[in-house]
Amino acid sequence: MDKISLLLVDDEVEFLAPMVKRLKRRNYHVQTSTSGPDALDFIRKNPVELVVLDVQMPGMDGIETLAEIKRIDPSIGVVMLTGHANIEAAIAGMELGAFDYLMKPMNFDELVYKLQDVYREKQILGGKNNSENAGQ
Repeated sequence: MDKISLLLVDDEVEFLAPMVKRLKRRNYHVQTSTSGPDALDFIRKNPVELVVLDVQMPGMDGIETLAEIKRIDPSIGVVMLTGHANIEAAIAGMELGAFDYLMKPMNFDELVYKLQDVYREKQILGGKNNSENAGQ
């Protein structure tokens, strides 16, 4: 199986390093970003299948970033993370096309299961959304 390309977006640098290590062991090709604008720049230049996106970030928050990710490529699977019991943000994220959300600190295995689920859903849908974006 090829490695799944995943972008991990979180402004907490101390959160990123251990997550990258653990996700790489699970056969993910992991890149990181510490802000919404940097993540969007990366996505515009590189193919990404999945994004794990923190809701609470300074400047451009996760909800704004999610909306732009879905404009760039609706087929990218997104799992939202929030460190705050903010159900409104979770609902907003789901309405904008996030696959699901988890509360931080989250169980790592639960995150992996969510990523597997969203990846399977993408495989089932095939290239449907990608063909809609052709020429953009």
